[in-house]
Parts: sequence; structure tokens; C-alpha cells
Amino acid sequence: MSPLVVATHNEGKAREIGELLAGIGIKVISAASLGLPEPEETGATFAENATIKSESAAKLSGNYALADDSGLCVTGLDDAPGIYSARWAGPEKDFAVAFDRIHNALLAKNIEPEGVAAHFICLLSLTSPEGITRSFEGRVDGTLTFPPRGAKGFGYDPIFIPAGQRMTFAEMEPEVKQVMSHRARAFAAFTAYLARKEAS
Repeated sequence: MSPLVVATHNEGKAREIGELLAGIGIKVISAASLGLPEPEETGATFAENATIKSESAAKLSGNYALADDSGLCVTGLDDAPGIYSARWAGPEKDFAVAFDRIHNALLAKNIEPEGVAAHFICLLSLTSPEGITRSFEGRVDGTLTFPPRGAKGFGYDPIFIPAGQRMTFAEMEPEVKQVMSHRARAFAAFTAYLARKEAS
């Protein structure tokens, strides 16, 4: 399975996935570094979009491919932005725009943005060169905080405080975040699958 193509053009995400898999000896390369195109994400769920990306990368590279579709779901916004989390940041992927959009959308519904319930979802999709796909899910609950805090994360990390913590994901050291993040939980399920596969 090594090297494993990570089907993303988000270098922050590719780096985090590489760090999560380094401990089990899997080397990763990003779809961006291979010059693979980004497929259009036309799915209605995290699982569908992750599968679109992993199947495309596996087919084009001839290697195992892993895709992550993840997003922030805000309770007061009917779980938006959800699968559209990246799009809320606009074409320039400016998440400050997304933070403002969430803040303003909550105010428009007469909901106090500070402390509102939210959760991150991560759906991993692993596709073999033969086109066989398996999925793994992780979730972390928490609350939002404004203004954004921290510069160590990416995406929505600066406005999300996981349950039981005081710091945002973006204020935490990477090794601390990786213990509790939605992505870490999905990867725990993924690595458990790999261990079962090796043992069989």
C-alpha cells in the first residue's frame, strides 16, 4: 500500500495525514504532487465525496488512494456548512471569509455565536488499484469561539474548541490535536482495519 496517494490538493491536510501514517510505516504522496486533477465533488454526503476523490486518484495513479472528506457542522445552522465547508471559504480558500459567514448566519437567526454547539466529521475512503473501496468515519464534538484563535491548524481549526478543552484546535500543538481530532479518530478505525488485514 506504500506509497499511498492522498487524494487532496490541501497541503495542510496532506501533511497531517502523512504524520498520522508515519508511525505505521506508510509513506504518502499527495495527488497535487503527482499533478492529478481534482474531481468535481458532486456527492450529497461526506462518504460520497470521499469516494469520488479516492476512486479518481486510484484510477489515475494505479496506486492505493486515500481520500478525506471532512467538514464543520454547526447545530444552529442545520449542520451547515457540512459538505460545503471548503466552498464557504470561497475560491481563494480564505477561511476568514467562512468564519464571518458562520458568525453572520448565526446572528441572522438570533443565535449567539460564542459557544454554539458544532462538530467536525471526517470520512476516509480507501480505494485499491482494482477499484475496491472501504470507508472509515471519525467525529469530534465541541463549540465555536469568536474571534478566531491560534495559527497552528488549518481550515476551521481557529474557531473550534473540542469538548472538555479550553484551546482551539489551532492553538494546540499538532501532536495534541492528533490525539482527539475527527481525522485521528477516522484514522484509528483505518489503522485497525489494516491491522486486521495483516493478521488475516
